[in-house]
Amino acid sequence: MIKYVTSMVTFEEVPTEVTLSLSISNCQGKCPGCHSPELRCNIGTELTNEKLDELITKNSGISCVLLLGEGNDKEELRRVAERVRNHWKLRVALYSGRDTIEKDLCKFFDYVKIGSYQEEPGTLNKVTTNQRLYQFSPLFSDYSVLGKGWRDITFMFWKKNEDRKFHT
Repeated sequence: MIKYVTSMVTFEEVPTEVTLSLSISNCQGKCPGCHSPELRCNIGTELTNEKLDELITKNSGISCVLLLGEGNDKEELRRVAERVRNHWKLRVALYSGRDTIEKDLCKFFDYVKIGSYQEEPGTLNKVTTNQRLYQFSPLFSDYSVLGKGWRDITFMFWKKNEDRKFHT
């Protein structure tokens, strides 16, 4: 079972997408300094097909659904991703707090963020971050830790001033 705690439309979590972001509970990570430690608990509302359909319908105009966390049920995670992609024809993203992720899980997503939160290197908007956001397209010839077709688009979060400062 997958449970979500909050839902909101965001414009910055996935670059170029209008995203319905769902905070998923039962997080398996234990990142020091986590901004949402309550998501480690078994709390929230079950993300059934009916509830997912209701959230998507209520937030018309979105282009992507983001699962902020994996929960602890991989089969249900896949079910949700497939429903978003096949029934709603929307892109689907996963923010994993893990440093690696199974390649067979990635095939259900258009975007995957990996990397535990670490205070020193910072979040995705810092050029020093250990976290990476990858986008999949069969047209990409890129190879990454996730395999062929996955392009690292983390740079899209960096402000131009920080980017210049880092590279000079």
